[in-house]
Amino acid sequence: MVGSENNQSVSKTPFVSNNAFGSVSDMLTRIFAAAFSEMGIASELGKVVISERRDLSDYQCNGALAAARELKQNPRQIAEKIIDLVRKSQEQEIFSTLSIDGPGFINTKLSDKFLIRTLRSLQQNKIIAPLPANELKHTMVDFGGANIAKPMHVGHLRTTLLGDCLQRLCRFLGLKVTSDTHLGDWGTQMGMLIAEMRHKFPELPYFKSDFNGPYPTESPVTIEDLEELYPQASKRCQSDKEAMAQALYETTQLQNGVPYARALWQHFVNVSIKALKEDFAALGVYFDLWKGESDIHDRIPAILERLKKEGHAVTSNGALVIPLQDPAGKEEIPPLLLVKSDGAYLYGTTDIATLEERFEDLQAQQLLYVVDKRQSLHFKQLFLAARQIGMAGPNIILEHIAFGTVNGPDRKPFKTRAGGVMKLKELIHQATDEARKRLAEMRAAAEYDVAEREEIAKAVGMAALKYGDLMHDHNTDYVFDLEKFSRFEGRTGPYVLYAAVRIKAILRKVQEQNLAIGPITTISGIERELMLELLRLPDILYSTYHKRMPNYLCDYAYDLAYSFNRFYLQCHILSEKDEALRSSWLGLCDLCLFELETVLSLLGINIPKRM
Repeated sequence: MVGSENNQSVSKTPFVSNNAFGSVSDMLTRIFAAAFSEMGIASELGKVVISERRDLSDYQCNGALAAARELKQNPRQIAEKIIDLVRKSQEQEIFSTLSIDGPGFINTKLSDKFLIRTLRSLQQNKIIAPLPANELKHTMVDFGGANIAKPMHVGHLRTTLLGDCLQRLCRFLGLKVTSDTHLGDWGTQMGMLIAEMRHKFPELPYFKSDFNGPYPTESPVTIEDLEELYPQASKRCQSDKEAMAQALYETTQLQNGVPYARALWQHFVNVSIKALKEDFAALGVYFDLWKGESDIHDRIPAILERLKKEGHAVTSNGALVIPLQDPAGKEEIPPLLLVKSDGAYLYGTTDIATLEERFEDLQAQQLLYVVDKRQSLHFKQLFLAARQIGMAGPNIILEHIAFGTVNGPDRKPFKTRAGGVMKLKELIHQATDEARKRLAEMRAAAEYDVAEREEIAKAVGMAALKYGDLMHDHNTDYVFDLEKFSRFEGRTGPYVLYAAVRIKAILRKVQEQNLAIGPITTISGIERELMLELLRLPDILYSTYHKRMPNYLCDYAYDLAYSFNRFYLQCHILSEKDEALRSSWLGLCDLCLFELETVLSLLGINIPKRM
């Protein structure tokens, strides 16, 4: 697992479970593993993978080479014996050919009978097998990185889209999921805001010592006010010691529960969450929880006392820390700082308390933190500390899913033309504008009314934005190129979206012409390539989950759309005179739409009815 401090072996997913469609490569692996085992060779060498050389084979097993090194035998001879055993098993109707290539690679071609039978089953049920029961852990996905009083900007894009894709995928595969954006809503930054309010608006009732009535229910500031106040407060505190002292005083008042400070803070939280929910909703992203650092503040004293009593936390240079030891003994890891010498808590403190809440109160078994790769050391310290103090047992999975930056053409963090940090709202507007431009160039949707054209532009813009981000390996930085991402050709969201809309148009005509969508019954040519792509979906879903790599879904969506477009260009589906062949082709169209809809929904991309 990428970014995991607890790598675990991946269990096999069943091929069929309650009429659900599972991994073909896992099913083939079981067949070959049995043959290897019968020869007295480790069954693990029977692993079968999707072939990278479609001209040679559909699937491939390379274990004979490793077995030859172990047994000191000719790999081709071992491969021949494996093939003989597979042929003698009751699985021969699966393969049309079994052959050896190079030094001992076993190539397999699936039989037409198996392809048709398998895809007809999927066509009938349209259910993908969930993960095995032993993998169905209660999973918490922490993403979004939202902060009180700060606007969402381009820096929030990757955590939001990655985290949302992962929570969608986990739910799809049968896991119980709880998502939380874990708000930054506590600490000195809140004290700075309260101090700035006192400085600018001393007439407010919150700052009158003789005020006895209840504080106003309506916030004295809007989110726009807060977005201006916070940088002003930060700048003033950096240049003015008295201002910083006032901010620290207000922080203490807040954390001690003094009414005026808590009332103002609650206003800040309320207006911020309202704005944040609008920003996330614009991306189609929703959370189960909106907890923040403030929610676990009261747990901290007891945790610190316990850690000191048990000897896990010690004093070092006036600060309270958890000393850390690398289990592998290969590197020195800095201690996790819990309390500074001045008594202030830090991220390590609140994150440890948050872990306790998630384990004890929410019963989480797997925690995925989708956070900037610059925080890698912090999460290494946090996870190691959680293990050392006994908070996270061996069956708990803790992962930091790190990601790189979104860069502009200059390969530096993406900014507006004026040089400022681009707000997320502005980025979404730009994507929609670019989509309108593209649609106009194509003369697409020109005959539809204004409202529908706008909905289509939003869908295309969002497809360009989300696919353009998620198609990249999240471990790397990438260049944000909206013009490129919005094209209807090549590896883009609009290209995949257009393929799905094309299938919808075909199926609408089927209804209009009263044609039949039949079971898949035949393979006459080009559709075999499409059928093989359709078989891959479960493998892609499981690989995406186990490796936490949404770019696999993007690659598959493109490959499937490309295969469908080749099929569409060569097979004149609606005008085909052979009724049985036409209905079989329409069955393939229907199944292809199901898979594209499945993958695009996991990417958070909506498909318009038409373009």
